[in-house]
Amino acid sequence: MSIHETGQGPDMPSEDARFRLLVNSITDYAIYMLDRDGVITTWNRGAERIKGYTADEIVGRHFSTFYTEEDRAAGLPERALANAAREGRFEAEGWRLRKDGSRFWTNVVIDAIRDAEGQVIGFAKITRDLTERKKAQMALAASEEQFRRLVLNVTDYAIFMLDANGIVSSWNLGAERIKGYAAEEIIGQHFSQFYPEAERARGTPEAGLETARREGHFQAEGWRVRRDGSQFWASVVIDAIHDEAGAVIGFAKITRDVTERMEQQKRLDQAREELFQAQKLEAIGQLTGGVAHDFNNLLMVVLGSLETLGRRLTLDEREARLLDNALQAAQRGAQLTQRMLAFARKQELEQKEVDLPELVRGMSGLLGRTLGPSIQIETRFPLALPHAWADANQIDSALLNLAVNARDAMPEGGTLVIAAHAAEIGQGDPQLAPGRYVVLAVDDSGEGMDAATLARATDPFFTTKGVGKGTGLGLSMVQGIAEQSGGRLRIESQKGQGTRVEIWLRAVAEKAEDVAAPAPLPAAGESGPMRRLKVLAVDDDALVLLNTVMMLEELGHAVVEAHSGQKALEALAAATDFDLVITDQAMPRMTGMALAEEIAARWPGLPVILASGYAEIEEARALKLPRLAKPFGQAELARMLRRVCEGAGLVHPA
Repeated sequence: MSIHETGQGPDMPSEDARFRLLVNSITDYAIYMLDRDGVITTWNRGAERIKGYTADEIVGRHFSTFYTEEDRAAGLPERALANAAREGRFEAEGWRLRKDGSRFWTNVVIDAIRDAEGQVIGFAKITRDLTERKKAQMALAASEEQFRRLVLNVTDYAIFMLDANGIVSSWNLGAERIKGYAAEEIIGQHFSQFYPEAERARGTPEAGLETARREGHFQAEGWRVRRDGSQFWASVVIDAIHDEAGAVIGFAKITRDVTERMEQQKRLDQAREELFQAQKLEAIGQLTGGVAHDFNNLLMVVLGSLETLGRRLTLDEREARLLDNALQAAQRGAQLTQRMLAFARKQELEQKEVDLPELVRGMSGLLGRTLGPSIQIETRFPLALPHAWADANQIDSALLNLAVNARDAMPEGGTLVIAAHAAEIGQGDPQLAPGRYVVLAVDDSGEGMDAATLARATDPFFTTKGVGKGTGLGLSMVQGIAEQSGGRLRIESQKGQGTRVEIWLRAVAEKAEDVAAPAPLPAAGESGPMRRLKVLAVDDDALVLLNTVMMLEELGHAVVEAHSGQKALEALAAATDFDLVITDQAMPRMTGMALAEEIAARWPGLPVILASGYAEIEEARALKLPRLAKPFGQAELARMLRRVCEGAGLVHPA
């Protein structure tokens, strides 16, 4: 029956009636009575709202009606009453059924009701609907499970838990992949075993935990150790985990293998450094080339004037020796400018097929005399080696420079090994174009270079030799020759372990067609006398022009001077009887090659000789111009004139 009884009078209900009225008014809890067998005897509004039954529908029925079929089959209602009767109270949570058959999650309390003698005469049952809380718990559990599975299955990051002492307590697939340990191998171990021995000795693992404990977060990068002992560069984050009271109960640790990123950064830094070095060398090369060009012009004047004085003056032995000393000093200056031009990659190269083993054999006597008896020379060449595409004279000079450097690095004697081998370069090499190369290597057993010296070895004017014992242009000259030939120079050295220098040269894949090389220059005065020529001499440097005119006039030729390309064109337009033009290359507004092109267009057949200390090879070859390298003397000038005039039919006297 429903709880709807009145009290002692129409205006004042009894205490029992007031209690019944209170219970009946509660709607958030189902509060009802059971007899000792579990049959429902009372029913409040909360019970009606939660379970869906009215009092008339449910009073008199057994309370097991609210249990699921599985729970009834398991005898759960009877056990609940038995526990309440035995212990006085029973509490549990579980699924229950509403009248419409839907389930809801409940918190159930059953209290035994006893008479004055202590016998159980019934039960008070309170049921609360906790379905929303249960759903929230289930959603949270599902979310936590999903997150757990997510963490466990992440493979790019090692995500694991540590207890408050740094002991590993969880392990995901990423940790297994990155560190190499299976979960059963590492859980329970201290995380410091991932650190290198030196880091453990410094207390780095403990310092990281202490920072995370104090500040809540720790982040760093460093070397870590895998199970197999190999090391990787790791990015590490450690976060402290606190309980509700704020105490640290553990740590969450995330590790990422960033070795590839570090290697990429190193490659980027190296590329930037190489670019900086290339730009620096390019700037120095531009400066060096310009200085060498101007110095060549000055040396031309000095050499030409000294040679002329030597021919015109009658000198005693002492005076002749002084003049010869001056000539030798000027010639040494000319050799220095050639090295500077080689470094600046503006040297004139006569490239052709070169048999490197044959070239080295041809130099064996010179190398033996240069290096002395304390240096043992060994050569190592394969039976089949492609020919290199290079200037044989420049390779001679480069090899001699390397041999002298090796000798100076072995003051107590040692072994010099000259070897060669073929190599193939594929796509992607930042220093060499793809293709086949021949590598000429020079190894010594000398004192070697430290890293700082090696880094500056090819810098122009850098030398470790004493004052007056080296120009500092040897290796930079070799580098210039190699790079101008389409290859490069590579140096390997360690202090106390000797030095290896490699010159990489392009290989000749097949028998190359003979390059049209200039015919050998005849000696001055051979093949009979030449007829007197009318020569137009062009140079923007007045001293050089004066020297050239002087040499031409001494050879018996008539000379007209022009200080620029435009003046030369004007002179040619004013007179048509010129036999030949000799012009400087590096002139403002109109270069020598530009002048030659204009002459070829307006006065075809008029020979032009290009005089220069630079190596404008491709352009000069395209115009098929004879080249006269500065600084030149009267003998070189005479031979060049004869060669050009023989080709133009101007040799015999008019």
